[in-house]
Amino acid sequence: MIKYLIKELKSFKHAFAGIKLLSQDHNFYFHFPVGMIVLILAFLFKLDVMEWLWVILAIGLVWITEAFNTAIEKLVDLVSPEYNVLAGKVKDISAASVFLAVIFSGSIGLIIFIPHFIELVQEI
Repeated sequence: MIKYLIKELKSFKHAFAGIKLLSQDHNFYFHFPVGMIVLILAFLFKLDVMEWLWVILAIGLVWITEAFNTAIEKLVDLVSPEYNVLAGKVKDISAASVFLAVIFSGSIGLIIFIPHFIELVQEI
């Protein structure tokens, strides 16, 4: 049992090392603060539980797809260090997944936040 726990703790070490590497990626460096700003807005607008769930899902989707995109790009660079048309297509498709996640998440954000902004403006 102790050996199992030690093994599990070591896996967390690798996960945190991955998060540290991911935080150095220029795209994640943008997506992370945007997600934090959205969370602050969610708190300030006092979203209900369902709105919170959708906002957290949307932010998580972008962060997770960005993590996969970064991993795929690094793997492609490893296996194909020279220019390769197919490798470029793999990277493009991977980047498209992040773009789609951002579009999906932005749509969720607009649906949730626009009524709150309208209400705020009407109160002023």
